[in-house]
Amino acid sequence: MGLSQRYRDAWESYWRETSDAPGEAIWDSDPSLTAIPHCAILLPHADPSLPVIDLGCGNGTQTRYLATRFARAVGVDLSQAAIEHARRADTAKVAEFEQLNLVDGEAVRELSARVGDTHVYMRAVIHQSEPQDRPAVAGAVATLLGERGRAFVVELTSGSKTVLQQAAAAPGGPPAKLRRVFDHGLKPAGAADDEVPRLLGEAGLRIIGSGDTTLPQTEYLADGTRMELPARWFVLAPV
Repeated sequence: MGLSQRYRDAWESYWRETSDAPGEAIWDSDPSLTAIPHCAILLPHADPSLPVIDLGCGNGTQTRYLATRFARAVGVDLSQAAIEHARRADTAKVAEFEQLNLVDGEAVRELSARVGDTHVYMRAVIHQSEPQDRPAVAGAVATLLGERGRAFVVELTSGSKTVLQQAAAAPGGPPAKLRRVFDHGLKPAGAADDEVPRLLGEAGLRIIGSGDTTLPQTEYLADGTRMELPARWFVLAPV
């Protein structure tokens, strides 16, 4: 199984045309709004002496925070341009970054062999993946956990579509950061609400906690409020 060239190109072009400025990517929110509260949920279930891998790390903002909470942090992303952003931003060299296609099972197993049992942090990757690739993405989480790892996975719910549609229909069109997502052919909130837990279970993952949340964005709506996309989080363990 392999990712479509269109999908690869869309992400590569998006990150190539994104500057190093913090928050230019719409999802590049400060860790205080994302990784910090997410770690508060994950850490009671997770051994911090194990590494953590940030799947779909983008420019590495969350990975750098994860490096302060776990023994080792590795950020991986499909886009080589994103990885280059992440390496430039990590001036203190607290984390490691590498390009990885989560649909490439052999590459995922090779990473697992190098890192060993690891925790996984994955924020809004399944919903952005093409439908035929989503089982492989969930399977990558299970492979990387091994026997001792735990995962924090958070994915957009169908309520996000309403927020995005309303923002896109605003006078003057969608705000600039959201427009860039659409212009590059990226399609947020693509997975159905019942699809994510089903895929996780079919991948051999056990849900040990879940709840509703939002994913704060770096974009603001016409009324000046921050765009927050409805989501659901899961803490996962190997079956």
